[in-house]
Amino acid sequence: MVNSDVKPSRKLLASSSAQKLNVSASQNRYYQVVKGSLSALAPKVRSYVEEKAAICQPDNVYICDGSEEENKHMIDTLINNNMLQSLPKYDNCWLALTDPADVARVESKTYMITDKERDTRPTPKDGKKGELSNWMSPEQYKKEFDDRFPNCMKGRTMYVIPFSMGPIGSPLSKIGVELTDSAYVVASMRIMTRVGSKVLESLGEESFVKALHSVGRPLPSTEPIKNNWPCNPAKVMVAHIPDNNEICSFGSGYGGNSLLGKKCFALRLGSILAQKEGWLAEHMLILGITNPQGVKKYIAAAFPSACGKTNLAMMTPSIPGYKVECVGDDIAWMRFDSNGQLRAINPEAGFFGVAPGTSMATNPMAMETIKSNTVFTNVAKTSDGGVYWEGIDKDAVTPGASITTWKSQENWQPGEDKAAHPNSRFCTPASQCPIIDPAWQDSKGVPIDAIVFGGRRPEGVPLVYEALNWQHGVFVGASMRSEATAAAEHSGKTLMHDPFAMRPFFGYNFGDYLKHWLSLEKDTSHKLPKIFHVNWFRKNESGKFIWPGFGENVRVLEWILERVENKDVASKTPVGLVPKPGTLNTEGLTDVDMDELFRLPADFWKQECDDIENYFSEQVNKDLPDQMWAELDNLRRRTSDM
Repeated sequence: MVNSDVKPSRKLLASSSAQKLNVSASQNRYYQVVKGSLSALAPKVRSYVEEKAAICQPDNVYICDGSEEENKHMIDTLINNNMLQSLPKYDNCWLALTDPADVARVESKTYMITDKERDTRPTPKDGKKGELSNWMSPEQYKKEFDDRFPNCMKGRTMYVIPFSMGPIGSPLSKIGVELTDSAYVVASMRIMTRVGSKVLESLGEESFVKALHSVGRPLPSTEPIKNNWPCNPAKVMVAHIPDNNEICSFGSGYGGNSLLGKKCFALRLGSILAQKEGWLAEHMLILGITNPQGVKKYIAAAFPSACGKTNLAMMTPSIPGYKVECVGDDIAWMRFDSNGQLRAINPEAGFFGVAPGTSMATNPMAMETIKSNTVFTNVAKTSDGGVYWEGIDKDAVTPGASITTWKSQENWQPGEDKAAHPNSRFCTPASQCPIIDPAWQDSKGVPIDAIVFGGRRPEGVPLVYEALNWQHGVFVGASMRSEATAAAEHSGKTLMHDPFAMRPFFGYNFGDYLKHWLSLEKDTSHKLPKIFHVNWFRKNESGKFIWPGFGENVRVLEWILERVENKDVASKTPVGLVPKPGTLNTEGLTDVDMDELFRLPADFWKQECDDIENYFSEQVNKDLPDQMWAELDNLRRRTSDM
């Protein structure tokens, strides 16, 4: 059986020392510290490592320093255990193929652990199933933990990963320590976060987020391991314990469940920290846009996963003279500074992007970024060592080369099952992006001038509209809906409520989350950004997209920037402010039905109001702030005469 674990070199073993742990009165075990020193760790970090090692029982403990030498060691380990394949067509790029049962975030098995269920999510109406986060009691969690984690790392190595979310030392950053038995996680965390000794040095006496992860397959394995990818799909659990500042993830090696700095820390626990400390942790991209006159503004935008966040964050504008620069493509931590300016950092150091649909036509900057130092997961492979997925450029495959699918089907041909999994990913350093913003690692963050919400709405919702005020903007975020994507275990094309694009990521009661957003208006020193909603995905009667999207979306951003400057380019409609006729730059566009893009069908908006009311009533119920009911009443009144 393959041991997908680090095999310590003689050099490492010669410099290590055995550490004895008193696990129980009847059992003593030894593990080998094969890299680093427990005694060099801060007492609270060492205590955490020793506590979890006593439970998980690894054979080895490896304290990561984030070095290039260490990364090479991890890659070599994964290759030796057939978990990574080289992609020689590119520079230092690799392919991982997972167990087909471990391909996406497992929202149904992701929990918040609190004493009171209502602290985690609103109480649904009339016994309806709550959709806004999953709750588990501390008592039940203890049973689930005890059923999974004891002895789960036998035969494996526990890697200790000290990481910073955000630039090391920034007042907006936070530190975590992830313990994992997966070298794939170590290699990926090095890309996605700032990892290494400097993180521990900056920790001081501050608290840190404790993150425990196991693939759930102690060795020797009692069952076959598919694709040499250890996981335990039947026992997956991703738990967050806010009172302990802790995350415990079991059974999945997929990045959304195992890279615990990402959604788990940055959004679920992050949103709780943000509420307590007066800031915002949001599922938002951050981009800087400079107009032909040299004026630069920053925008934060919230879209559900796989709805074009990365494409927008790295957009190549179609209008000459405009320049877009990327700060981040997925998560924004935002805080008002002493002057009342909302500032944001990207807490991540890499992009964990959806591969299918990415091409030189849709996102040339992403395609340039991923040519080196990238870990691909569940994409197809070409016989000359390249990658392939649905929607990639036609010339991506060298003439004569064959394609092997993510399920290892050789000589694949178009028209057969998909070559790449719909949620296949690239994990790549943000620093490699050709248009990375010069201020992307600024410890102060970048100033946010506009907040944009959006989703996949094939009908009824206009291309762009501006909220009437801050409270209305919060309502726009709260009532977001979008077609489901492959980023989680949902079926595609299902229209789902996804408030603030945060539905899977709320760390606490959504009603309290809304109150937090509404409260920001009470501080008169806050310079609140304008709020907008966009919809690139409206279709005509033939089912074709009306708006060309991608680089043409700069036309919408141009109008948004004009509204940030309070230019008279907007007309009031029942849903919000839309561009006055002729004020949205359409020069050079052909065959775009602008009338249809902004048509507001009365029947559609009546149904939209009914659906929002049902959702608010059933899911948020008594926890919905009165201001949201008022905004719904206002929308219904305004749209009743359409």
